[in-house]
Amino acid sequence: MVPPEADDQALVEACRQGDRQAFRLLTQRYQRKVYSIAYGFLRNPEDALDVVQESFIKVHRYLHNFEGNSSFYTWLYRIVTNLCIDHIRKNRRHKELEFDDGLRHDDDGDTAYVPPSPLGDPASLVQRREILEAVQDGLQHLSDKHRAVIVMRELQGMSYEEMARTMGCSKGTIMSRLFHARRNMQRLLTERLGYVPSGPPGTDEDSDAERVPAPQAMLP
Repeated sequence: MVPPEADDQALVEACRQGDRQAFRLLTQRYQRKVYSIAYGFLRNPEDALDVVQESFIKVHRYLHNFEGNSSFYTWLYRIVTNLCIDHIRKNRRHKELEFDDGLRHDDDGDTAYVPPSPLGDPASLVQRREILEAVQDGLQHLSDKHRAVIVMRELQGMSYEEMARTMGCSKGTIMSRLFHARRNMQRLLTERLGYVPSGPPGTDEDSDAERVPAPQAMLP
């Protein structure tokens, strides 16, 4: 049996030999990080938790394909981000279908009653929703490397050193990617919204990471 303090490579090798406890240790070691990544993309606790579960299902299914050319966490990170992007795309298609259906039934009669929101001004809520959708859309149009550094830095508040270790490159490379990623993101947001929302998190090296709400339930 592999001890809990074993490194990732030892746990991966044990998992490949059918050690269920080793897989449980890997899950426990990374489930909160995976949740943080997913929440950074999706901004919804329940959706993020779904991605956590889907991610570890994929890890279990495809662990034999992990060649070890990068760290286990880097490989896991790619799985999580791909699942998040798929989730965003599916959600957008679902919303488009709902909108089209609403247009087809627009002549049914009275205007629907909209209850007052306990969260504040409806116009502000709409604006925040538009910004969120614009950011999600922008992320999809970035390259994989640019998307990764934006999420790590702006949404997760990771340091340049942490990002470099995760991506397996130098701090200078991370800073260069982030510069170009931010510039591309600003262009995409301007095209979508007509302006760039102010105050993005993580623009300064010493800025605090945005607090990610803890999930109500995690994997056992």
